[in-house]
Amino acid sequence: MKKINFASDNYAGIHPEVLQAIIAVNDGPAIAYGNDEYTHAATEQLKKQFGNNAEAFFVFNGTGANVTAICALTKPYEAVICTDKAHIQVDECGAPEKLSGCKLLLVPAVQGKITVENSVKHLQRVGDQHAVQPRVISLSQSTEYGTVYTLEELRELAHFAHSHGLYVHMDGARLANAAAHLQTDLKTITEAANVDVLSFGGTKNGLMIGEAVVFFNSALAQSFLFIRKQHMQLASKMRFIAAQFQALLANNLWLNNARHANAMAQLLAQELGKIKSIRITHPVEANAIFAIMPKTLIEKLQERYYFYVWDESLSEVRLMTSFNTSEEEIHCFVRDIKTALTS
Repeated sequence: MKKINFASDNYAGIHPEVLQAIIAVNDGPAIAYGNDEYTHAATEQLKKQFGNNAEAFFVFNGTGANVTAICALTKPYEAVICTDKAHIQVDECGAPEKLSGCKLLLVPAVQGKITVENSVKHLQRVGDQHAVQPRVISLSQSTEYGTVYTLEELRELAHFAHSHGLYVHMDGARLANAAAHLQTDLKTITEAANVDVLSFGGTKNGLMIGEAVVFFNSALAQSFLFIRKQHMQLASKMRFIAAQFQALLANNLWLNNARHANAMAQLLAQELGKIKSIRITHPVEANAIFAIMPKTLIEKLQERYYFYVWDESLSEVRLMTSFNTSEEEIHCFVRDIKTALTS
């Protein structure tokens, strides 16, 4: 029997409209390395979403987007402040530190978030030649725990950062889910929130491959063409990445996909909340549910469903929904939980 996916939105396939867009541009030659009409059109669409001052560049993947963005903001003796649960800390195999030369300065995550209060300590040795110098605050929107920064929280962090000479990098692998939760547009929670550079995710929201690095401060983008090439993130046949973003951004497909994923997460959370032996551990705001459940139940469920054990010591699991998660899959999952608990 084919397993049902609650492990990751990366497990989901390609949205049919995105797949069709790839096929549509596979008709004859096109200029390589992003000098084609499709890439130009896609970057113009990104400007419409993020503001006319936004400068966007396509890369292959999320780690590549984060690493190249950080490299554009820093020198090797500088540092990036992030949470101890940030993707750049936990899930990128040390790539940001290795390739940028920068140190990551960690702070405890508060429901997945970085705060002004826990970041201040890393400013104590500014100007001290014996210490790395903080230059960037990096935050994830939505966070690794599926929580979402409010506009007020984003502006507070940006004000703190800029008043201390720091830049703000946003890891937006699931930015669409955050925007859907906040019922706002992409510009409001990036440019209007005074973010300096964004890693804008696509693969978790229906794309096959590709992310975008979006600068809101044009001065920071001046060397990015060379940084992207040097870090092996320049696609020769870039039209196939760009075409996917054209499809994603057209007719609010990005938003519809995210709304559906979020709605499925809410439905799953509501159903799990009715089961006494399961406890949800974080607010469900995007498309992730974290829950503690009996270990024996986890073992039974993983025979039929994909999902991750997030914290083995707590018996805490992470359940993710995506653009193609169905209500039937959720109800089936909940039925199997109830059956397993009573058998």
